[in-house]
Amino acid sequence: MLLNRLSHDVSDHERKNLYLLLAIGLLYTLGIFLSNIFVNIFLWKQSEDIQVVAFYNLFIAISQTLIYIVFGKWAKKIDRILILRAGITLISIFFISVLAFGENAAHYNLLLGSLLGAGYGFFWLAFNVLTFEVTEPYTRDFFNSTLGMLQSFSGMVGPITAGFIITVLTGYTGYLTIFFISFILFILAVVCSFFIERREIEGTYALRVAIKERQENANWKRLLNAHFFQGTREGVFLFLVGLLVYMGTQSEMTVGIYNFIYAATSLLAYQVVARVVTPSNRIKFITFGAISLYLAIFWLLISNLSYEFFIFGAIVGIAFPLFFAPYMSISYDVIGKANQAREYRIEYIILREIFLNLGRGTSLLLFLLGLLFMDQSLWIQYGIVIFGVGYLIVNIYLAKIVKDSSET
Repeated sequence: MLLNRLSHDVSDHERKNLYLLLAIGLLYTLGIFLSNIFVNIFLWKQSEDIQVVAFYNLFIAISQTLIYIVFGKWAKKIDRILILRAGITLISIFFISVLAFGENAAHYNLLLGSLLGAGYGFFWLAFNVLTFEVTEPYTRDFFNSTLGMLQSFSGMVGPITAGFIITVLTGYTGYLTIFFISFILFILAVVCSFFIERREIEGTYALRVAIKERQENANWKRLLNAHFFQGTREGVFLFLVGLLVYMGTQSEMTVGIYNFIYAATSLLAYQVVARVVTPSNRIKFITFGAISLYLAIFWLLISNLSYEFFIFGAIVGIAFPLFFAPYMSISYDVIGKANQAREYRIEYIILREIFLNLGRGTSLLLFLLGLLFMDQSLWIQYGIVIFGVGYLIVNIYLAKIVKDSSET
C-alpha cells in the first residue's frame, strides 16, 4: 500500500501527523475539484469577456498576498489549526456566494476573487507551516509525492462526479448538491485537524528576518526568485488552459475529460516520483519536467480537436509531478537551513508565498495590459509562449541551489 512506503525508521508519532495532514490535503482538494473546476468557464459563459475571468483571478492573487502580509503574524499568535479552519470556512462561503449570485456572478467577479483568495491565503498559510513542522528532510519526498498523488486522485474523481451530478440533477439542484458535498468534505478536513499535534512557537513575528536573510543567503534569494517566476507561469496558466479547452470545443464534458486525463497521468507520475526521486537526483527530474512542460505549450497552440487537448493533458500530467514534487522538497530544505529557521519558519514560508503570488499577480496584470494593445486571440497565443517560460527560469535557480549545496 501507498502509506507503507514510508521508512520503518519513522516513529509512530511522526506517521500520525503525516497521515493526518495528508488526509486534510485530500479532503480539501477533493472539495475544491468537485466544485471549483468550472467557475472560470461559468464566468466566461456569462460575460464572454476574458477580462472578467482574468480580473477574477487577479483578485484571487491580490487577496491571497494581502492575507499573508496582513495576517501572517496570526500564525505566531493563533493556533495554525484555527487559521486552517478559517480558510476552509471562507472557501465554503465563496461557493455559497457563487450559487447565490447565479446568473449575475460575472458582475461580482472582483468580490468572488477576493473571497476565494482570502480562503486560499488562510488555508495555505496554515497548511504550509504544518507541512514544514510535521516533515523532515527524510520524509519530505514521500510527503510531497503522496500529496501530489492524492491531489491527482481528487482531480480524477471531482470533475467526473460533479459533471454526472449536474447532468442528472438539472438546474440549481445539481449545483446545490455539489456545494453541499464540498461543504461536508471541508467539515471532515476540520475534524481531522483536531487530531494533529499542536506546536507552540516562541518569539515575536518578524518578517524582516526572512527579508534580511534574502540579502545574506544566496540560496534563499534564489528560492524566492524561483517562486516568483513559478507564479508568473501559474497566474495565467491556472485559468487560461481550461478556458482554451472549452473555447476550442464548446463542451464542458470535454473539459471534464481533459481534467480526468491530466489527473490520471499525474497520479501515475507521482507514484514513479515517490519511488525514484532522491535528494541526489532531484534536479534531473526538475529539468526534464520543466523542459517538457514548455515544449508541450506548442502542441497546445495547434490543438483544436478534443483528442488533441487530451494529448496535451496527458503530457502535462506526466511532466508536472517530475518538476513539482522535488521542487517542493528543495524549497523546504532551503528554509530548513536558513538562519534561525526553527524560530522564524513561519516568516520564511510567508515570504515565499508572497513572492509566489506577486509573480501570479504580475503575469495577470501583464496579460490584461496585453489585451489592450493586441487582438485577444493573438495575444493569448503570445502570452502562453511568454509566460510559459516561467518554469524554465525556476529550473535555472534550482540548479544553482543544488550546485551550491553540493559544494558546501
